[in-house]
Amino acid sequence: MPPQSPTLAERGMSAGLKAINSIASSELVDKAGLRKPLEQLLFSGSKQSLKAAGGAARVFKATSQLGKPERQSRAKAGDLFDLTPTDEQQMLVESVKDFSLDKIRKAAHDADHDAATPPALLATANELGLAMIGVPEALGGVVESRSAVTAALMAEALAEGDMGIALAAMAPAGVSTALSLWGTADQQSTYLPEFVGDKPPVAAVVVAEPHGVFNPFELKTTARKTASGYTLNGVKSLVPRAAECELLVIAAQTENGPALFVVEGGTPGLSIEAEPAMGLRAAATGRLTMKTVKVPESALLSADAKVYRELIALGRIGWAALAVGTSQAVLDYVKVYVNDRVAFGEPISNRQSVAFKVADIAIELDGIRLVTYRAAALADAGKDFIKQAALARSLTTKYGMQIGSDGVQLLGGHGYTKEHPVERWYRDLRAAGLMEGALVL
Repeated sequence: MPPQSPTLAERGMSAGLKAINSIASSELVDKAGLRKPLEQLLFSGSKQSLKAAGGAARVFKATSQLGKPERQSRAKAGDLFDLTPTDEQQMLVESVKDFSLDKIRKAAHDADHDAATPPALLATANELGLAMIGVPEALGGVVESRSAVTAALMAEALAEGDMGIALAAMAPAGVSTALSLWGTADQQSTYLPEFVGDKPPVAAVVVAEPHGVFNPFELKTTARKTASGYTLNGVKSLVPRAAECELLVIAAQTENGPALFVVEGGTPGLSIEAEPAMGLRAAATGRLTMKTVKVPESALLSADAKVYRELIALGRIGWAALAVGTSQAVLDYVKVYVNDRVAFGEPISNRQSVAFKVADIAIELDGIRLVTYRAAALADAGKDFIKQAALARSLTTKYGMQIGSDGVQLLGGHGYTKEHPVERWYRDLRAAGLMEGALVL
């Protein structure tokens, strides 16, 4: 068994600080006595034509065997409901947010245009330890207990820069989290060590399908049991960084209901094609086609209906967290704009219709944020969070899109042009209430 890893303060926080030099000289680090541990960690466009699924170059192989699966412990639930971030969470979020606003937002316009995130930017994002946030400490992870709240805070911070880039950066964490929560000892031994290195695999949880009014509990992708394992057939849509994916967790319908399978990118029968969408363009989304894809029985991650419901709910929390971050970006931007924009001799923020619309954005945003945090906190504590995740999904679907639309409206004609980022945020927020899978917290 691998040795115990340093704590988040000793390892994950250092990754953020190493990546973000702007806070490396902060006096608060020294006052908190975190300078030495923080310095100990630094882990060291999409294809347009139909082709075999990417990511075949990496070979996944277990270097040691676990006697049993490793799981993160559940967070301790206090007597009072309190969503105040811990010191470690606050430090990590500040690091991620600095990176998001300083680097991601500057690259967002071109990434949206090119339908791809610059590799150098993703490499820097990897140094923040995003892919390992759900990995147990015994397997090289950085967080002792269940970490859905931490992951939600990080997703929110990244999405303030750009939701598409945030999705591209955090999608691998969905796979490592799924393996950590439900993987067998052999699956964990084979795949999880790759997520704690300096080059985690490009990975994604694949649920969505290109069908109208898609229902994740009525999958058309099938998994047929064979003598040696399973055969997968079907089509999946809007897979982030599909052309590069090295590892996939694929949802498919078996004769007993939905199930999850771990599939490597180079598996024969997998093919991809670019599928750029209205929003999330920087995530380089693609369509994944499976034609008689044969996988061994050991590829089955879970056929438990409860596990599948939890995966869908955790994915919805993830999308709500992304929507919170992008909605915060909209709010911050329009507040400055309406105060600076002068019409008829005064700032347009003096008009009640404008002021009330900005206030509505703030109110709706806080509603989504609080329900999302609540759902994540319940998941961390091992309590029933399905209802709260559904509420977060509902609010995201209704108000996320509305916040994006109001942002465009408040800028008038400027909101319709690419000179300002609100039109991109509107397109991304439309997606947050529609997507399933990809980002599992």
